[in-house]
Amino acid sequence: MGKIKKVLLVLFSIVILLSVALIAYGFYLKPKYEGEVELKNIQNKTTVYFDEFGVPHIYADNSKDAMEALGYVHAQDRLWQMELMRRIAPGRLSEIFGSVALKNDKFFAGLGIEEASEKAIATLDKNSPSYQLTLAYLDGINQYIEEGKTPVEFQLIGIKKEKFTIKDVYNIFGYMSFSFAMAQKSDPLLTDIRNKYGMEYLKDFGIDGSFNTTRIRNAKQQPQEYVAIAKSIASLLEQSPIPPFVGSNSWVIAPEKTKNGKVIFANDPHIGFSQPGTWYEAHLVTPDFELYGSYLAGTPFPLLGHNREYAYGLTMFENDDIDLYQEENDPSNAKKYKTPTGFKEYQQIQKIIKVKDTSDVVLNLKVSRHGPIMNDLIEGLNVDKPVALSWIYTQQPIQILDAVYILSHSKKMEDFQRGVSLIAAPGLNVMYGDANGNVAWWATGKLYKHNTDVNTNFILNGASGEDDIKEYLDFSKNPSAVNPKWNYVYSANNQPEPIDGYLYPGYYLPEDRAKRIDQLLAPKSNWDKEAVSKMIFDNRSSVATDVVRNLLSEVDYKTFSKNEKEALTVLKSWNGSNNIEDIGPTIYNKWIYLYLKNTFEDEMGEANFKQFLGTHIMKQIIAKQMANKESLWWDNVETKNKKETRNQILTMSFKQAIHSLEDQLGNLVTAWTWSKVHTVEHQHPLGKIAVLKPFFNLGPFEVSGSNEVINNLFFDYTNDRSYIVKGGPSTRRVIDFSDIENSWSVLPTGQSGNQMSAHYSDQAVLYNSGKFRKMKLNKQEIIKTSTKLIFLPH
Repeated sequence: MGKIKKVLLVLFSIVILLSVALIAYGFYLKPKYEGEVELKNIQNKTTVYFDEFGVPHIYADNSKDAMEALGYVHAQDRLWQMELMRRIAPGRLSEIFGSVALKNDKFFAGLGIEEASEKAIATLDKNSPSYQLTLAYLDGINQYIEEGKTPVEFQLIGIKKEKFTIKDVYNIFGYMSFSFAMAQKSDPLLTDIRNKYGMEYLKDFGIDGSFNTTRIRNAKQQPQEYVAIAKSIASLLEQSPIPPFVGSNSWVIAPEKTKNGKVIFANDPHIGFSQPGTWYEAHLVTPDFELYGSYLAGTPFPLLGHNREYAYGLTMFENDDIDLYQEENDPSNAKKYKTPTGFKEYQQIQKIIKVKDTSDVVLNLKVSRHGPIMNDLIEGLNVDKPVALSWIYTQQPIQILDAVYILSHSKKMEDFQRGVSLIAAPGLNVMYGDANGNVAWWATGKLYKHNTDVNTNFILNGASGEDDIKEYLDFSKNPSAVNPKWNYVYSANNQPEPIDGYLYPGYYLPEDRAKRIDQLLAPKSNWDKEAVSKMIFDNRSSVATDVVRNLLSEVDYKTFSKNEKEALTVLKSWNGSNNIEDIGPTIYNKWIYLYLKNTFEDEMGEANFKQFLGTHIMKQIIAKQMANKESLWWDNVETKNKKETRNQILTMSFKQAIHSLEDQLGNLVTAWTWSKVHTVEHQHPLGKIAVLKPFFNLGPFEVSGSNEVINNLFFDYTNDRSYIVKGGPSTRRVIDFSDIENSWSVLPTGQSGNQMSAHYSDQAVLYNSGKFRKMKLNKQEIIKTSTKLIFLPH
């Protein structure tokens, strides 16, 4: 017995020692938010105050010192995220994750982002402020890499730390630009439907722009099956350790419509959720400059920002900046392809992808005059029928560094507009408001035209030249509005009005959010910060109630069970809200999913239907196709000697929805609350490993919101019990120029990507409940509520 006690005592002591060691190690890894640090290349003492949410407020005597400090503090909170971001575009994830990341690496390495980055860097003015300040920022990162603590992820995976370069910055912007693009997700699917069933089946899809009835107003001043492309690229973006950009809301209200007679600015870019989140906030102050900004990991200038003079943000334009071309090989020589002037040789490129714990992979690429051949990069395409991807980002001059520098350093609105004009891709709606009462938005992107008979929703003919771009438009032709007479500007990824009679093609999202924003903004003329903050968390759909009316008018009630009748009663009284206590959205979304499945899956097949659910077309089609009694899609092509009707499909879908909810949530309809099925978990790339999940991931949380409401916490339609939220507002910002020092923001989780930091998750509760925190500008208030880290010249 005594021996057993001794053994137990020894084991207990070991456990205690290990626990103490782990706690001590955890404290060692925490970011340094106070004390002193020597930096090699700063000229003067620079002070950083970290406020109660971990936002650094950097006070420096000059801009270079401020940027050195920014690089250092950004790295100590987000070095792991920076590392992932810089590896995606050049195809270097396999070096750290092994062969599981090889498909991702092959695709992105073949897109040509890295080569475009090198070309852009070679033309930079090395004496320009944008270049010099970028080097200072990178130097701050690299000093942290040399002297700071190694993130736990580096140690778990075995990553060797490498210095950051300006090419990493460009590659990060390149990945961001591609994640905005939409053509590769839907054009192949539409081409397959056209080739299999004909154009009649596409009338319900609104690809002529007819579904986009709420438009952003301007105010000047068998062939081969192609869906493999869409499936592969969607899957790569889905599995990427860094989430793609998806959509956004923003509105800027002119003084004439605000309570205090000053501009109010609101913005919430929609991005896939991850942990850490997308944005890192920082406030920089020098004798001649001040800006509070939201930064992407590894980039020196913020894409969202404000100071006492102006505010800016962005939404996705959703314009068409990618075209897919079917090339035609020379029958006698596969190294050549057909062009309007005869056969020409493909450009041949060889790349080496390093893969952890195995041999390198050689990637042989072909590039046509349109762009890289997708058959070399993804699986499922016929090798004899090459498809090229033409992307504006890699074809036009890349001036993104100068552009974002100008956006964040403008002295007047005209300067800001010049910065906007430098962005050839991605397509953005850049929103602007200032202390002088100006409100504006401009669409970025190098826009272009094809021949009038070319439909860019399909795979184009690469051989004849007839489908090539015929004209590039001057920036003055881009959609925009400056100080419109209706006294507000807004964007929710919806289609802008025509310019010179030309409706610019794109992959615009349905009118739901845009319509709701316009409905709320138009009648009210006494807006204040509090009202805008409630609006940015609005959970009500302006379209869902109309859809429900159409659904209810078509169902056959005669055979309904008790629960089916009760569910019907719930929907009849539902106002379109998606709050956690609501029952309506639980029933509505299950019904919508099964309506889509029963209507489209028989023609598309299971795999293509799943792909369809991830496109903008699916979101566009629901309200319009459902209203079309004569739609060809109602008939189930798999049933013989029978033609299904709208009434039959909608009634069957409703009954299936209620049966499914009974199985998943029980027989009590009043218990089917949205909180039980609509949840979010912020996943860290290493949180997919079960044993590490509790340490890295945050959640799950029950959340309000839904697809295509202002509080756009979006999810994929499935028949699962829960709708797992994939993304939503990556930040919510409300900036009131009548009270600029008390503007508001909130992040989905927290500032830091360091699990041991108090700021890893300290904003999650605020975010989920629609609350905010201050974006502080007042130095005295900042000092009172902050810790202090001093950087000294080395």
